[in-house]
Amino acid sequence: MTTLAPERLGDAAEQLAAFAPDVVCVCAYGALVREPILSSYEILNVHPSLLPRWRGAAPVERAIIAGDEQTGVCIMRLVAELDAGPVCAVEATPIGTQDDYGALAERLARIAGRLLVGALDGPRSYVEQAGEVTYAEKIGPEDRVLDPARSANELERVVRALHPHIGAHTPGGLGVARARVAGESVAAGELALVDGRLLYGVSGGSLELVRVKPPGGREMDGAAYARGHAI
Repeated sequence: MTTLAPERLGDAAEQLAAFAPDVVCVCAYGALVREPILSSYEILNVHPSLLPRWRGAAPVERAIIAGDEQTGVCIMRLVAELDAGPVCAVEATPIGTQDDYGALAERLARIAGRLLVGALDGPRSYVEQAGEVTYAEKIGPEDRVLDPARSANELERVVRALHPHIGAHTPGGLGVARARVAGESVAAGELALVDGRLLYGVSGGSLELVRVKPPGGREMDGAAYARGHAI
């Protein structure tokens, strides 16, 4: 097996032709695969979702943010349309209430490796995708902000979905690495130290900021941050 990582797959066309591969595998490759390569080989793509749900760039994060109870891995044949090819292997896994991106992505990677080996061993039988199509848009700066107009349940999922690789933060720039839903009522957008816990006021209640990271600082316990900043 040979691995290539060209910025444009077209740059590797001559190498692929020289290898004359039976199958080409694509994983975490952000560029589109175009003709004539697309039709020249059987190209398998590893995608970490239960297609057609969460086609696109950020399927793991979007599944957690949406509160999905499960996700998984699909091995599909590449076609011109984004993540729309027929599937030859699939395996689901539950999304636990404590799963963050790091834990879930690691589990999906193990599933993906096993599925891909099985698909390469063959035989491969493809089934067209069926069901409602949803798209996992790339995580943008606005997705990282813990908007106090949203509920604590939603924001707790955002924190988990973006940890540890991207990170979420309050509008004031306080990074949040771990959070949980709290029952106390705190003014929306305000930080408060209640019973030794750092709470952030959001719609309908509050979010406990268990682990935080001040701008330019190190990650620390939320309550310790609150005491040090006279909150």
